[in-house]
Amino acid sequence: MVDHTEAAVRAEASAWLEANWDPNRSLVEWRDMLADSGWGMPNWPTEWYGKDLPVGLVPVVEEEFKRIGALPIPKSGIRMLAAATILAHGTDMHREKFLRRIITGEDVWCQLFSEPGSGSDLAGATTRAVMVGNKWVVNGQKVWTTSAHKAHWGLLLARTDMDLPKHKGLSYFIIDMHQEGVEAVPLKQMNNHASFNQVFLTDAEVLPDFQVAELGDGWSVATTTLMHERRAADSLRAWGQVPDLEGRIYDEEREEVKTTLAPYSWYPQRAGRVDLIMQRAQETGAINDPVIRQEIAKLMVLHKSAEWTARRARAAQMQGKPQGPEGSLGKLASSNVARAAARVHTMLSGADAMLSGSDGERDGTIAEILVSFPAASIAGGTDEIQRNIISERVLRMPKETRFDADKPFKDVPRNTVG
Repeated sequence: MVDHTEAAVRAEASAWLEANWDPNRSLVEWRDMLADSGWGMPNWPTEWYGKDLPVGLVPVVEEEFKRIGALPIPKSGIRMLAAATILAHGTDMHREKFLRRIITGEDVWCQLFSEPGSGSDLAGATTRAVMVGNKWVVNGQKVWTTSAHKAHWGLLLARTDMDLPKHKGLSYFIIDMHQEGVEAVPLKQMNNHASFNQVFLTDAEVLPDFQVAELGDGWSVATTTLMHERRAADSLRAWGQVPDLEGRIYDEEREEVKTTLAPYSWYPQRAGRVDLIMQRAQETGAINDPVIRQEIAKLMVLHKSAEWTARRARAAQMQGKPQGPEGSLGKLASSNVARAAARVHTMLSGADAMLSGSDGERDGTIAEILVSFPAASIAGGTDEIQRNIISERVLRMPKETRFDADKPFKDVPRNTVG
């Protein structure tokens, strides 16, 4: 019987790290070792590159990695959403083909969910997958797809039956992004970044083996992906903190982080940059204005409350508890914080808040906050969607009237021709 006490897990992890960690190894070699040993993703099943540890003991392993200065597997980005989805719903072929390469970082993934015509109504997807001969042929358009321009594989939600209600006619696929029928086009944002893409699928092909779960089960699989996405909201920030130490492996990790996090460089601004508020209040002298002080106080109370909610969600996750209301509550709270922070930054900087680049406050950071913070109310599910989830699933309020719940999807009015 495997000893899963905290002391035993700590001792085993420590002994393995002491015997194998070398900062002069290559990053690829180290991740191969982590995959082979199971210490890279210790809560994964033993047969799939893990140690079968309870989720609650993962922090113990992470503490030993940190103590010795060893680099863990980056538990961030779409590839980890792909891993969680494949572990929950995929076949052994999927696990064999993809999981190890997710650990080693050899494959880049993207998430092909959102569409121009369906907004936050994910179940309203009109991208079609039709069986032609012995393969699925996909036609449609996806949008807001991070890393699509460099992805090897995509998590695709597509409609396979127009005669079923919208939630029941969807299926989930893994699609090869390096094929002729897939075109990713970067989208220029008003903050001058281009973090997302629109993806055009024109007779793109998917073999039947790359269908995830049963035909028509796409909605339940997508729900799994989204659940893990909400839980991993701050994982990119955590991964980006590479130890300031010498060694080949640290240099390679820093270079990878720099490249991978490039599309997300503006994310701190979309969150409102609460960390700059007190500095700016002191710099501008606005700290002496009683009205502005009250607005700052309100913001800080809101910010701390949201932080504590996020901590509760992480603690529940580490204990292996199912997703609770914290995900939607935290998502909505983060939008409110970003909005309030932008308001306070405007009060602190006045008209200068509109100046961008070197002419602007903090080299244009304040202006970037003002044009970026609306994204917090959209990305990962709009504020309206989160309020619906909270009202219906947390407060048990009656569901809003839906005219399309039981209709065949082909009879549902929509914004695009499907």
